[in-house]
Amino acid sequence: MATPAKPTRVHEVYDRIRGSLLGGELPPGSKLKLNDFAARYEVSLSVVREAVTRLAGEGLVEASPQRGFAVAQLTVSDLQDLTRTRVLIETLALAESIKHGDLAWEGSVLATHHTLARTPMLTAEGHVDPAFTLAHRAFHHTLLAGCGIARLEGIATGLRDCAELYQHWSQELAGDTGRDVAAEHKLIAELTVARDEAGATQALRDHIERTTAALVRYAEGLDGTDERALA
Repeated sequence: MATPAKPTRVHEVYDRIRGSLLGGELPPGSKLKLNDFAARYEVSLSVVREAVTRLAGEGLVEASPQRGFAVAQLTVSDLQDLTRTRVLIETLALAESIKHGDLAWEGSVLATHHTLARTPMLTAEGHVDPAFTLAHRAFHHTLLAGCGIARLEGIATGLRDCAELYQHWSQELAGDTGRDVAAEHKLIAELTVARDEAGATQALRDHIERTTAALVRYAEGLDGTDERALA
């Protein structure tokens, strides 16, 4: 019987491959060469396979009997479907958080926004900074954490995780230079702690849909149909 891969090594390789995906080093639809990862990170093939399988569970990687593992194809129709679902679920969860979240939750919203606002979005090379990704994830997860409905929060968190690759491609590919992301986050945070349910949920909806709009505009500049990959 094979010895199970050490969780710490699997997590390390998972983080590094995920970072390559989000950073644009591995374009949509490209085949993942597991042996190359094993050699690069000096780990066994089983460690790499377990890490990539986790990425497949998040929708970042696709597995097929013929091709093995490949970076997910990012299509306009999938993006729009995911966006519509996220808007419905995340605004519902935020509305419930505003209704039921306590003072400790309010403090967490302010604290995570404070960290996010002071974390640069881009590296010197113009790529999304991993520290920003973590701060951004923490802020959005905290917004929904006051809802008091574990299943709803879990569904919303899962949808956000699935959308993270699209969020990165909106910067790496679409380059929505006229957008003030910091102002969008500030507005969401302020309206949330002010318990303005209608205003906060609309601001969150606008924030989510702006990312989608940028990627769709990018895709419309490419040849092909609505089903083409964003690559």
